Parts: sequence; C-alpha cells; structure tokens
Amino acid sequence: MMTRREILKCAVVLGVARLAKGESGEMDQRISIVTLGVRNLAASKRFYAEGLGWKPALENKEIVFFQAGGTVFALFLRDELAKDLEADPAIFGRSALALGYNTRAKAEVDPLLRRAADAGATILKPAREASWGGYSGYFADPDGFAWEVAWNPAWPIAPDGTIQFRE
Repeated sequence: MMTRREILKCAVVLGVARLAKGESGEMDQRISIVTLGVRNLAASKRFYAEGLGWKPALENKEIVFFQAGGTVFALFLRDELAKDLEADPAIFGRSALALGYNTRAKAEVDPLLRRAADAGATILKPAREASWGGYSGYFADPDGFAWEVAWNPAWPIAPDGTIQFRE
C-alpha cells in the first residue's frame, strides 16, 4: 500500500511531466484533499465513521481517507503529518480555519449538530439565524477542528452534493 508521501511524490512527478510537455503550470481552482493532523487516529476515525456515519475509503496505521464528494478528507497522525511537512512537532500548530458542511434544508442543521455532540464534539456556537440570510452553528471535533454546519438558501446543493457559489 502506498503511503501519503509516496502518493504526493507521484503527483509531483506527474505535474513535472505536464510542465515538460509545455502544459500550463497554473493551479486549477479546486481543493483535492483536506488533511487534519490528529493526536489519536482511532478516536478520530471513530468520531467520523461511527459518530457521523462516514465510510473510510482506505486506511493504515497512520492515516484514514474518506471520499467526501469530489474531495478526499484525511485524518493523519499529527506527528506523522509534521514529519511529512518537515516541521518540528513541538511547534507545529494549527492555522485558524473552519471546515464547512452545507445542508439541503434548514431543518437538517440542528439534528446534525446534536449528532456531532452525541459523538463527542463540542458545540462552539449553537445554530442561529445568520446575517447572510441562512442558519448555521459550529462544533469542534475531538481534536478541536472547527466545523460549520450551515443552510444557505442562496446555495442550493446539487444531487451529487456540490454547491455553486452565487450571490
């Protein structure tokens, strides 16, 4: 089984090959993978798989991958991620960020926040009407990563789960 590092090296090699052929070196406007550095892989996997009902696509002793629509969501042991980044684990920290999950209906927000709390999440902000016309709240997973659960009436969700930005 290939490690995350080997997968990334292959991606770099393929990218260099594209450039050698004269293809554009521009970066497509998309996010392919989101990787969270977690302290306890088993506990984090349990939260996402059993607590939220997500199904792992591939896993080993250091990382768990979930297919999340057109994006891959990964849980990677924090110290292993620091090694992969060639960062000092003692000072390797988190940037301020929030992951987001948009619902198809306003009525889905509160039950999803309750499900996350029942699975061990901490509610950071109970759901409420938002200034932008929707309804949202926040929870933190067991490693403290913030998730917004939101309903936005201006962003309908396609059957495949994608959303399109519109004003």
